[in-house]
Amino acid sequence: MTAINNDMLTGISEQHLATRPDGFMLHQQVVQPFADLCQAAKTAGFDIKIVSAFRSYSRQAAIWNAKITGQRPVLNQLGGTIDITQLSGKAKLDAILLYSALPGASRHHWGTECDIYDAAAVPEQYKPQLLPSEYAAQGPFYRLQQWLVQHAADFGFFLPYATYQGGVAAEPWHLSYWPLANDCLASFNVEVLRQCLKRHPIEQQPLVMTHLKDIVALYVQNICPPPLTRP
Repeated sequence: MTAINNDMLTGISEQHLATRPDGFMLHQQVVQPFADLCQAAKTAGFDIKIVSAFRSYSRQAAIWNAKITGQRPVLNQLGGTIDITQLSGKAKLDAILLYSALPGASRHHWGTECDIYDAAAVPEQYKPQLLPSEYAAQGPFYRLQQWLVQHAADFGFFLPYATYQGGVAAEPWHLSYWPLANDCLASFNVEVLRQCLKRHPIEQQPLVMTHLKDIVALYVQNICPPPLTRP
């Protein structure tokens, strides 16, 4: 068993990971439960594929820096583009944090998370956009989303952003392995993140540091309830 440490929590270390045949990396303890979930889904007529799994600190920082400087689109909940250069202060941070985690504070650092879709529901060349409309009632991945609501917990998984709770936008594609993710969340705190950012600065660092406590409370700790029991 790989111990939970600060470098693992903040995406600096990759020692806790295993690489799947598709090239995506998950925590060593998550590989088999996820494979079991995919097999059960296959029996039910789905073909679960990963869009994103582990993301390193450096990768998350690249996304953050590009968005906060206006080099990469920032979207609102309706899918419209926001002109980030017209925002300032915490409003600027909130606009990005709706869909993109602060580097060092992403659940994807832990290897317990993956963004998924149903390849059986779309043509082979289809490129999933990870938009709410794809998982809504008329979307191609609605049936998978409904199946996950009923069966994901049987394998230890849940949807931490099943509904919007004032922090991260609803992400029906975001799957989390709760038995381990819960332990990671319990080990994570503001000081762990603060020390990481001091060692690895990002764009708008002073502004981020000013609001760090609120960011952790609203965008890290604020999730939908996981299952009450472990599988």
